[in-house]
Amino acid sequence: MIGERHFAARERLADLLHGIFALAAETHTGLDQVLSPAGLQNELCKPISVIACGEVNAGKSSLLNALCGQPLCPTSVLPLTDRFLRYRYGNPARNEMDGPHFEEICRPISCLEKLVLIDTPGTDSGVSGHAEMLVDLAGAADLVLCVFPVSNPWGAASWDFISRLPAAALERVVLVIQQADLREACDLEVIQGHMADLSLKRVGRVLPSFAVSAKLAGAAGATHQQAGGFAKFADFISSAICHAPARRGLLETWRGHAASALRLVEDRIDDQSREINQHGHFIAGIEREIEDMRGQFVARLPSHLVNVAEVFQTEAVGVSRMLHRRLRAFSSILRLFTGDRTGQNMESAFIERLQQTIQAVAEKDGGEVASACAGHWEELAGRVQSTMRTELTSAEPISKKLAAARLRFVERLSGAARQGVGSLKVRTLLDKDLRTRNRALRSFIVMTLVLTTAGAACGALGLPWLPAVFCGLAALFLTGGVLVAWLTRRTITRDFRERLLDTCGAFANTLHSDYEDALRVIFHDYAAALGQLRAHLAREKLAIEPRQRRWQELFLTLKAIEQDL
Repeated sequence: MIGERHFAARERLADLLHGIFALAAETHTGLDQVLSPAGLQNELCKPISVIACGEVNAGKSSLLNALCGQPLCPTSVLPLTDRFLRYRYGNPARNEMDGPHFEEICRPISCLEKLVLIDTPGTDSGVSGHAEMLVDLAGAADLVLCVFPVSNPWGAASWDFISRLPAAALERVVLVIQQADLREACDLEVIQGHMADLSLKRVGRVLPSFAVSAKLAGAAGATHQQAGGFAKFADFISSAICHAPARRGLLETWRGHAASALRLVEDRIDDQSREINQHGHFIAGIEREIEDMRGQFVARLPSHLVNVAEVFQTEAVGVSRMLHRRLRAFSSILRLFTGDRTGQNMESAFIERLQQTIQAVAEKDGGEVASACAGHWEELAGRVQSTMRTELTSAEPISKKLAAARLRFVERLSGAARQGVGSLKVRTLLDKDLRTRNRALRSFIVMTLVLTTAGAACGALGLPWLPAVFCGLAALFLTGGVLVAWLTRRTITRDFRERLLDTCGAFANTLHSDYEDALRVIFHDYAAALGQLRAHLAREKLAIEPRQRRWQELFLTLKAIEQDL
């Protein structure tokens, strides 16, 4: 492939630019001020146009076939080209007319992806307008091959055409002496010398010239190509393509565009990295706000505990009164026969009454915490949108999540109240006192029943005075039992009340710890609702890392291209 080095460098640069475009699109980097895909396709990747011109049957079509490496243009000893034929890449193959004088011929041939070959009618065709069109086409072409048959290298029509070309176009003109296989090497040297003299006279400069045999180049191997002079000709064209200032400047220009675009992408990736760090600080700030909210609710706990202590003392006095009423003499004696569950009943009553109060406090505080979190969530949504450009969402509706957290808060404190009373072991001491009292009462009642039974037995036997004695003794024991019940009632009630009041501080401390834990749980549940933000941040971090690696790869590729250029 002629110009292989240039096309390889161009293709590598184009691949680099496509990679930059893809990374720019992924990072939302605007490159409009630096380059565009349309400019890349229309400028850098634009095929190089090669036009072959000369008199009829000069061998123009054969020369283009040799350049292409396969029979692209039809050839014959008779004139075949009566219009301008532009051969370009196209799949599927098709022919399209472009006015009365032009025909587009599209073929799926690899060399046509990089070259546009233009076959022209003879400069001596005599068709009106062809000469002017040929000059215009040659002026716009990247390479102008003026083909002369070896039998007539002084064709006036071709030299007139060359003379009409502007000076800029003459820089791209190459004289080609076709059918070189029909002459000896010495003859070819003479012909080339005469053409050098002629070009100096006609255009004021010596144009490069080559004697080639397109026939041998197209039909034989490397040896015949050398014999036909085609190898030197192809090397010259490759050199002209690779080293032409315009094309080297084009590569350098697009290399500069690539460098500028990479800098923009780099700046954008750096901005995104900073944004990700800012988002991380932003989420950490939100978590601190939530922790501060929890601290505010914990800070007001002492005032709540004062109220709880007052309620505890009030309930302790109330339960003590219940105990006092329950420890009446005849009720206590009756429970000796039915079973005494006074300690359990007092503890249950105290727990129930205290639990109701604690639950009311918990429901009130839980509602305030939930309202504070809901308000914070609503205010947070706007900040999240402006800072992280994403919606503040939760896998579960925040209202439902907060309602569930509030319920767990109430249940936690209610259970804490029950456990707190149980840990005071007030019932243990009360049961001990009641067992001691019941043993004493049981002794008096047993003696009363035994003596009464003995008196009844003596009466049944008809003994005159023993029944009265035994009944009197039974009355004395019964009176003693009632007196013991009355005296111990006051003592046990007083001790029970004092023990309850003494444990008020321990209960408040226990509740303080449970209250803090319950608050920690409810705010932890609220903070867990920020999981979507953390997931969004994690996705951003995962996305930025491969982008940085790809940018580094593109940068190294650019440096390698700079070395090649």
